[in-house]
Amino acid sequence: MTSPDDIAHNLARIRARIAEATARANRPAKAVTLVAVSKTHPAAAVEAALAAGQLVFGENRVQEAAGKFPALRPAWPALRLHVIGALQTNKARDAVRLADVIESLDRPKLAHALAEAMTKEGRRPDCLVQVNVGEEPQKAGILPAETDAFLRTCLEELGLPVRGLMCIPPAEGDPRPHFDWLAARAAQHGLPVVSMGMSGDFEAAIGCGATHVRVGSAIFGARA
Repeated sequence: MTSPDDIAHNLARIRARIAEATARANRPAKAVTLVAVSKTHPAAAVEAALAAGQLVFGENRVQEAAGKFPALRPAWPALRLHVIGALQTNKARDAVRLADVIESLDRPKLAHALAEAMTKEGRRPDCLVQVNVGEEPQKAGILPAETDAFLRTCLEELGLPVRGLMCIPPAEGDPRPHFDWLAARAAQHGLPVVSMGMSGDFEAAIGCGATHVRVGSAIFGARA
């Protein structure tokens, strides 16, 4: 595990880069929320980040999140957990029980499962619709051309608490056209949250209007 001192140092460096990127974009200093992606890293790494003032975390797998975060919440009541990975419908109820934000709403079957789970649990975590902006067959996400109709289904038919959009652009090429598209589509629908940008491209995402950036390896080190 990366040492607590190194995690604190890495967080300070990332926060400084976020501040510089927001200043370059003429955006308010607090316009961007850092989501520290702690997947595959132990609870001790999360505790080190909490001690350094980080309160928002992202996890790919519901099972892994369940092993870390419930025990941390009593001491850190302001902690916020985002589920950011592909979510199976049979894990929808667990995700609703655990998460504050579900960023990977990407298909009608999952939308229905989440709506049912929220009714059963009496809990309504915010949701983001994941868009496959590069239309890559290996990636999850609703296709760009289907985004408007899917949002209508989620919001009007199912009454889901959709607050924004999320994307992971293609690894090759300039991500900014994809970021621009996502931010514009969120604005068109009056959605306040745009989650885009990771360790390698979060500054570009901020310049295009990201409200949330997801950074893992630059904080916690290489994944196990």
